[in-house]
Amino acid sequence: MLRMPLIPLMLALLFAAAPARAQQNAFDLAGPDLKLTVTRDGTTLPIGAVPSLLPGDKVTAEATLPPDQSAHYLLVVAFLRGATNPPPKDWFFVAETWRKKKNRLELAVPKGAEQAVLLLAPDTGGGFDAVRDTVRGRPGVFVRAAQDMFQASLDRARLDAFVAAIARIGESAPERLATDAPVLANALRIKLNAECLARPRGLQAACLTQNRDSLVLQAQRGTTLAETLTGAPVDLAYSLAATPQGGGGFYSPYIGLARDVAKLFGAFRSPQYQYLPAIAIGRGDTLKLLLNGAPSFQNPRSVLVAPLPPLGPASPPIWQAGGPTPVCLAKPGLALPLEDAPLLYATDFGRTLSVRITGADGKSRDLPVTPDVEKGGVRLDGALPADIGTVANAVLQGSWGFDRFSGPRLPVQLDAMGAWRATPDSNVVVGREHPLVLRGGAAFCVSQIALSDAGGTRTSVPFKVTGQDELTMTLPLKDAKPGALTLAVARFGTAPPDSIPLTARLEASRLDRFLAHAGDQTGVLEGARLDQVTGLDWKGLHFVADALSRGSEGDRMVMTAEATIPTGDGEAVVRLRDGRSVKLAVRGASPRPAATVLSRAAVSPLAKEGLAIALPEGVLPADAAIDFSLRVTRGTLGDTGAVEIIGGEGATAKLHFADGSLQRIGSDVVVAHFVPRALLGPGVAGPLRFRLVQAGASGDWQPLVALARLPLLNGLNCPAEGTSCTLVGRDLFVVSAFSGSADFASSTQVPLGFVGTSLTLPKPMGKKLYLRLHDAPDNIASVSLPG
Repeated sequence: MLRMPLIPLMLALLFAAAPARAQQNAFDLAGPDLKLTVTRDGTTLPIGAVPSLLPGDKVTAEATLPPDQSAHYLLVVAFLRGATNPPPKDWFFVAETWRKKKNRLELAVPKGAEQAVLLLAPDTGGGFDAVRDTVRGRPGVFVRAAQDMFQASLDRARLDAFVAAIARIGESAPERLATDAPVLANALRIKLNAECLARPRGLQAACLTQNRDSLVLQAQRGTTLAETLTGAPVDLAYSLAATPQGGGGFYSPYIGLARDVAKLFGAFRSPQYQYLPAIAIGRGDTLKLLLNGAPSFQNPRSVLVAPLPPLGPASPPIWQAGGPTPVCLAKPGLALPLEDAPLLYATDFGRTLSVRITGADGKSRDLPVTPDVEKGGVRLDGALPADIGTVANAVLQGSWGFDRFSGPRLPVQLDAMGAWRATPDSNVVVGREHPLVLRGGAAFCVSQIALSDAGGTRTSVPFKVTGQDELTMTLPLKDAKPGALTLAVARFGTAPPDSIPLTARLEASRLDRFLAHAGDQTGVLEGARLDQVTGLDWKGLHFVADALSRGSEGDRMVMTAEATIPTGDGEAVVRLRDGRSVKLAVRGASPRPAATVLSRAAVSPLAKEGLAIALPEGVLPADAAIDFSLRVTRGTLGDTGAVEIIGGEGATAKLHFADGSLQRIGSDVVVAHFVPRALLGPGVAGPLRFRLVQAGASGDWQPLVALARLPLLNGLNCPAEGTSCTLVGRDLFVVSAFSGSADFASSTQVPLGFVGTSLTLPKPMGKKLYLRLHDAPDNIASVSLPG
């Protein structure tokens, strides 16, 4: 009867203390340091380079306490084997840190162990037995604590790396904070306060690192620690802690996690001991313990509980290249950008890193690299070898703890001298601005381009990168004289520039013809020196000069009118820049054919396998046979006409009446049948377009359908209890993300190049699973789940 009045009192005390705890739960109190090493298969690594342990690993551990340490600590390493299976007594190892011959542990990870924790307990006589009995009595608490405090330690390592980098830049080069802080935040998955970058330069660093506990981005830890225990005291504490008055919302993930652990430990404190969580930051062979509360040396005395790396094979890093744009290996200050690699910068898990580059001759070479968090990637150690030649491929490789890894593939470029050539040829025309295209080299390695004439006059030429091996520029030849010219293409690095000889010629103006189709608003003027043309008048329409291009047979200029072109022939007046006008006979062409799509259908060989995938309108399976119908809306499509199909990579093919791929229904409706992979190649995917072709006249390209490669989904296995499911299938790499809702408010990203056969997904709330496909990223597919 006396217990009921205590509940309001507990509520009041907990709510009143919440704001204070929100400020005091930060891990800002330095605890003791420990030295640990791990040996596996003859290789010894410091604890900071070990992401996980395996049974049979040899572990050495000792506390590095000051010589005048007055409190005697027992160093205990305990191995666990699940929340419901107490570990045997011989899985506990103890060292007396104050005794020279007993202060060091040398142990082997036992077979069957699943987690490991490290405890520092004040020696009170019988303390080791008391700690061992506590762990064996409530193993679930320490299992969950080991898992979550290790994750919290990794989160804190990310935070420390961000704060240290901001401080380093703020002291040495504060002008770089505005550009470097977003890179740091993205690399380490830290929340960036953009308002700080608008403050005066001297205040930016302090602003960016204030309220540190709220900077760490949310980590998906799954269920809260409260779910590992039952019992009124703990359940009540968690129910209260979830409310705003109880502190909910004040904590960053790792602070809230440690608060949860503290509540679990508090549920079974004894008169002799209380348990104090500590996060452990590995640096070299030192494990630095950080506490969120002062330890007590009076009853109940504080036992420090810190995590050791989890047991099991270390998951290989799943990093991605920072983007599709290649990076030039010779560029000064080179950094190869990476995505989703915060632990590479925040820990010592990554070792002996290198980039394996493969030349055009197929030979490989390894170049050492170092993580550079300020650039969000890895940078080369030292200068690039002078004899490296052309590079066609690069892969990041190294060790993650004890295990070797390879990947991701990084887009890089490097070429050899003499790679660039002028397209279509080296002849240029003086007296105007001359467009020029260079092809063949590494476009992202070009630093500058200059044009020199026979007299040695040198002019810088602006250029644009329009392809991985293509540069586009306009040569300033309006006042140039005919003769020999030299184009110098300079690269990053020490390699001498490429010299491309050009021949400058005079070219007289020439008007060949004006091609105009009835019903269009544009025509094409062909000839030479068309840069002197300003307009054209024909059949009451005024055409203005538009895009000018140069081909091997002369110039082509697109000319645009404000209204559609009528039928018939006539005489046009071409107006030149110098005020002259020239007459040109024009023969009007028949209207170019056009059509609208009426319907589409597809039959896929995988349609009867696995779960059925519903595709949105306009998206069809890439392996399907496709039927579509269209209505001719302009011009005609006779028996000699064709429907031309083009894929996203530029491959084209035509469908004809003669081969049966086209059939006529009535006078203006045509039905087409084709198999995309047979027509355009086995790798075809993405958007397809079509146009009608009749008597040499081609219509405009129009969207037809988006082809999407589909996975084979065998099933979604969801345990009755729990919040996650396992999706089983193949070709999952064609999916970019899965979600339980059509708005993708919460989604699971599929790593690029994922070749596994199963994925862990959050349990869907409804009866559908939604997919975003790489080949149709703007559309959402869905799967109806059984049951």
